[in-house]
Amino acid sequence: MERAATVISPEHIEAQLKVCRAIADITAQWGEKPLAFVDTYGCQQNEADSERIRGYLEKMGFGFTHSEEEARIIVINTCAIREHAQQRVFGNVGALVHLKRRRPDTLICLCGCMVQQPQVVQKIRESYRHVDLVFGPHALWKLPEMVYALLVRRGRMFLTPDEPGSIAEGIPVVRQDKIRAWVSVMYGCNNFCSYCIVPYVRGRERSRRPEDILAEVRQLAAEGYRDITLLGQNVNSYGRDLDEPIDFAGLLEQVNAIPGDFLIRFMTSHPKDATQKLFETMARCEKVAPVLHLPFQAGNDRILKIMNRRHTRAEYLEKIRALKALIPDIVLTSDVIVGFPGETAEEFEDTLRVLEEVRYDALFTFIFSPRPGTPAAEMEDPISREEKLTNFNRLTALQDQISEEKHAAYVGKTVRCLIDGLSDDARYDLTARTPGNRLVRVVGASSALGQFRDVKITGANKWSLFGELV
Repeated sequence: MERAATVISPEHIEAQLKVCRAIADITAQWGEKPLAFVDTYGCQQNEADSERIRGYLEKMGFGFTHSEEEARIIVINTCAIREHAQQRVFGNVGALVHLKRRRPDTLICLCGCMVQQPQVVQKIRESYRHVDLVFGPHALWKLPEMVYALLVRRGRMFLTPDEPGSIAEGIPVVRQDKIRAWVSVMYGCNNFCSYCIVPYVRGRERSRRPEDILAEVRQLAAEGYRDITLLGQNVNSYGRDLDEPIDFAGLLEQVNAIPGDFLIRFMTSHPKDATQKLFETMARCEKVAPVLHLPFQAGNDRILKIMNRRHTRAEYLEKIRALKALIPDIVLTSDVIVGFPGETAEEFEDTLRVLEEVRYDALFTFIFSPRPGTPAAEMEDPISREEKLTNFNRLTALQDQISEEKHAAYVGKTVRCLIDGLSDDARYDLTARTPGNRLVRVVGASSALGQFRDVKITGANKWSLFGELV
């Protein structure tokens, strides 16, 4: 099969926007403005996709609601990374059958990574017949024509093409807030880690043109966004498929040169492609936040090889030491899988030793979840669930201790933070983020929202910091 990515032409996107206008003519006849409910599972890339789904829906004449009961169209953007996420989706979608019986005109749509898997599509066809539309990530740019077909012809529609993926510029965007923004710089993945479903559901790596990325960031900076995250499954591969000579470090420099008072973050980085050039660029660019999410997944070389990670423990730790030499206050986070098939007790100890040496600020930890269609799902796995849970608890206990110690070191310091929200803790008024993305609960006036402000850190626990506006 040809695996070259497709670039969707501006004419094709304009045709979709024309369909949006035709749908808006239909929805205008319904009387009261119809509402849409968009529910997102999974990673930041799914969040970015949902912002484009909302952009299309707004052009179709829909407003937005946080209630399924109020919605005329429900879109559930799914995640396939772990089994637990899939089961939550199936449970929530199953519950919608009652709403569909009461209001058969409500459109129920499933999209995202989960529905790019053939076995999931078959299950939805047979067991969730109240679902009207199923479409994968590759078909998102066609959402208007799919919705139009449902409105004028009804029936059910499934569009989950097996293709390497596409790049579509010009899809409208409705962002979640006016402070933080996601900017996709590339899509897909070529790494094929043995446990990961992403390359099968997101397609091959494909980079957006730098001029399109820079134009989007300039617009965000002009609109006053303060925290801009560049997204990709492996941002360090950026540019390899482009004709022009540019890599991710070069892109970072160009984004950093855009006028405005904003922070640049990025994720995710694969250790094998995280270079000294990247670290030097991070240290040199004043807008690039001093934080790096660098998943190591396991601390043992045999397990890393079976995972097809293509880096060793020693290589990973050498890169961490090089980064810390350039940016001593770097905030480090990572992903760890506990209980990969065949992982022995001693091999797990190697993972704990990595935590002790690196001392991460935070970890995202998971017990191995087999994904059908990946090599790891077929591997013999003699380790009991109880042993995996014991190891998982040891890992999280060690990381909790490290996080608490690292957070305690902030107490008494004054840190420039971005005030980004209202606190759900009655003792504090606001939430904020340090440059290293640590959560701070803050006492202060809501007029500070959206601003960079100095915050005196007065307390800490393993999850967050506490402070007051200076």
